[in-house]
Amino acid sequence: MIACRQYFSLSISHLQNREIVSKSICIANQKGGVGKTTTAINLAACLAVAEKRTLLIDCDPQGNATNGVGIDKSMVRADNLYRVLTGEVPAGNAVRKTEIPTLDIIPSHQDLIGVEVEFIALEDREKKLKDLLKAIDTNYDFIIIDCPPSLGFLTVNSLVASDYLLIPLQCEYFALEGLSQLLNTVKLVQVRLNPALTLAGILLTMFDTRNRLSHRVAEEVKKYFGARVFNTIIPRNVRLSESPSHGLPVVLYDIGSKGAVAYMDLAKEILANGRL
Repeated sequence: MIACRQYFSLSISHLQNREIVSKSICIANQKGGVGKTTTAINLAACLAVAEKRTLLIDCDPQGNATNGVGIDKSMVRADNLYRVLTGEVPAGNAVRKTEIPTLDIIPSHQDLIGVEVEFIALEDREKKLKDLLKAIDTNYDFIIIDCPPSLGFLTVNSLVASDYLLIPLQCEYFALEGLSQLLNTVKLVQVRLNPALTLAGILLTMFDTRNRLSHRVAEEVKKYFGARVFNTIIPRNVRLSESPSHGLPVVLYDIGSKGAVAYMDLAKEILANGRL
């Protein structure tokens, strides 16, 4: 933890006194296996160790982000995102602390699988999450929302509740597959539900420096999306893959790993260059 803070104090010391307006960032891509949850966990953790009050919301019924910050998803039956969405508990009651003092989480539960059917008749159902978060959003500088690998109810709710969208894109074959569908959904959300939603950027993940395909994909994405691609690239990294099994963000698991440094660079880029 001390090493993390030293990194940020050296890198963004000129920002420490700058007022941060609460910002919500949705991490979404309906294609699975792109590093979405890894990004949500580790970006949230890095922002938190930069002493930004951060809330991670696990919107995926699989609950991987919940487990990834050290909370057993089987032990959150009473207070979780599902019960918040159904109105059984206030959002504040579902907030849990993590090992990082400035990082909280609203955990997921497998019952989230059923909300799309349960809420089908509700009026303004796409705004459910946004309305519920109004009670707690002023408590945080950043809210990071991890979405399921789909474009259903939970992802749309997350887009409506967010100021920004961050899209993880793996540096592999078929990387751009399905991206147009996601961007079309974003346009519809902007027109009908959340005109303030902005694309924060596309984050290249799973980059293998030894693989020519990774370089070609990165070049193609940058050529097509230009300045909307983050400068930071997340590498393939064993320690990054191992950390969730220990219930730790990579900055706590191995601060010196390439994965940890990359996510600290991403947080630095978000904080420093005015992208958001």
